[in-house]
Amino acid sequence: MNDAIDLVIFDCDGVLVDSEVIAVQIDQRMLADLGWHLSIDEIVEKFLGTSSASFTAKVEAHLGRALPDGFEAAYQPLLYDAFDAALQPIAGIESTLDEITLRTCVASSGSHEKIRKTLGHTGLLPRFAGRIYSSSEVTHGKPAPDLFLHAAAQMGVAPERCVVIEDSRFGVQAARAAGMHAFGYAGGLTPAAALESAGATVFTAMTELPELIRRH
Repeated sequence: MNDAIDLVIFDCDGVLVDSEVIAVQIDQRMLADLGWHLSIDEIVEKFLGTSSASFTAKVEAHLGRALPDGFEAAYQPLLYDAFDAALQPIAGIESTLDEITLRTCVASSGSHEKIRKTLGHTGLLPRFAGRIYSSSEVTHGKPAPDLFLHAAAQMGVAPERCVVIEDSRFGVQAARAAGMHAFGYAGGLTPAAALESAGATVFTAMTELPELIRRH
């Protein structure tokens, strides 16, 4: 691997675990119950990659009122049941992680509970033990750079010596704002053009990633 890179920061949902389609379908149901009917593509454009706090703020701004207490929490069992039934690791991620010899960590907009749930279910949790960072630890979630800067600081690595693996436009924007190179995985819901326009080097198969990092 190129010695100019010391740390590879992975997003979780849509990069390590194939959770985005499941989660977006739950979001669609939740929003419809509030009277806001959006297509899957519209939800991806507005919300994919953002924190729960950002999701709530955007929904409340659209509705012009606060969500009822416990509204989002009421949907968590649906999400976790769906994960238990259908969640899989991203195709090729295990061999990709085996091939990357640089230090790695996870920086996700999800809560620690959700990250542990998804990584645990897919068998990936031991690979990142003690190196998992959540947007709950910072003031501003993606597309602000706070989470990636926090992860780099906790790992003791300068931002310019980090690369970020993302699958959302907001995540790529956050990485670029942090002064980090972003690799955009276009094997999920976000179109390759959206990732590229946000500033990412785009790839479509996870097994391509080690060589992309080597050549960076």
